[in-house]
Amino acid sequence: MRLLFLSPVGVVGGAERTLLDLLDCLRRTPQAPWLGLITGAEGPLTEQARAMGVETLALPLPTELASLGDSQLRGAGADRFLRFGTSLARATPAAASHLRSLQRALRDFRPTLVHSNGLKTHLLTAVCAPGAPVVWHLHDFLGERPLVRRLLRVAGVRAAAAIANSEAVAKDARRVLGRVPVHPVHNGVDTERFSPGPADGGQLDALAGLPPAPGDTVRLGLVATYARWKGQDVFLQAAARLRARFPTQAMRFYVVGSPVYRTPGSQFSETELRDTVQTLGLEGHVGFIPFQTEPAPIYRALDVMVHASTRPEPFGMTIVEAMSCARAVVVSAAGGAAELVRTEHDALTFVPGDVEGLAQVMVRLVREPELRTRLGAEARRSVLARFTRERYAAQVRDVYTQVLGGRT
Repeated sequence: MRLLFLSPVGVVGGAERTLLDLLDCLRRTPQAPWLGLITGAEGPLTEQARAMGVETLALPLPTELASLGDSQLRGAGADRFLRFGTSLARATPAAASHLRSLQRALRDFRPTLVHSNGLKTHLLTAVCAPGAPVVWHLHDFLGERPLVRRLLRVAGVRAAAAIANSEAVAKDARRVLGRVPVHPVHNGVDTERFSPGPADGGQLDALAGLPPAPGDTVRLGLVATYARWKGQDVFLQAAARLRARFPTQAMRFYVVGSPVYRTPGSQFSETELRDTVQTLGLEGHVGFIPFQTEPAPIYRALDVMVHASTRPEPFGMTIVEAMSCARAVVVSAAGGAAELVRTEHDALTFVPGDVEGLAQVMVRLVREPELRTRLGAEARRSVLARFTRERYAAQVRDVYTQVLGGRT
């Protein structure tokens, strides 16, 4: 079997980490299939895939196409739709050229099955007719996308199946895609890479350019891309409330990540977040750490990992990664993220966007070290039972088997 994967990006965010885990598991199976990858840019994704022995080709998406995204159209007025339409028209010639290059590459790779890992590649596969069944891997709520949901509903006639990374995403996708079979498969995590280990809080201070903190400092952090809905602003506002209520408590807060995608207007800049820190009077108490290709030591160094997304999260890789490292986790409980944890058992939860609710949960974890320890231990057990990448890869391969009529 020849499996070809398509990714519109070369960076490594949550969707790309799950793709790399899938590739690694598939290449280790008995009678391992041939694996290929086409990406829309060179970057850490292509580097790591090549290091695994995956045959990899970067076909750079034209800037006009890569920067297009309809997430900013949610709730927008007619003027923004008009600007988007103008940008789309400008991108059309470049898109046509890219499509021809992709069609040639698909003929050269001769796949048995094509696995698309992003919205732009879903649409491209619908247009270019790759000559093999196509599986779309859904990492987003399609119903929230004003334009893409309409395009994918039409394009869905070309998809043999879809994999959704949570039950919540699957439910949403069935409404959008109609007759396309949608299979919910929770992402998995490498439990050896993301495992309990020594906590080096000083590493966080060094990466953030902060002076060393006292030994009893409680460290709380948010690990995410700078997408505006990831809730960095909510986290910082909650941190300010903690500082106001417990001014003598040794605490530090860390914002870990970067604006890694190319869609304009959809992400915070670091300058914006630093301005927020200054406005809230948190200078010296908040550290900014850039995107880390190896995040496990970051999780281990934190006492509390905060997930603060303001919209329903499709899945939440940082949640299960931190849980796998036996960290106490706070979860914004909506969408797929709510499926990952049992509140008060292996995590604490709050209502998305509720600054005061988040602050109260953070207070508990700062003031109760035994609660942090218990939640971390239960979190690790939950991951081993439910979220191993071996389980994930096996379920994805089951989908391939169904699509190919038992031929794997």
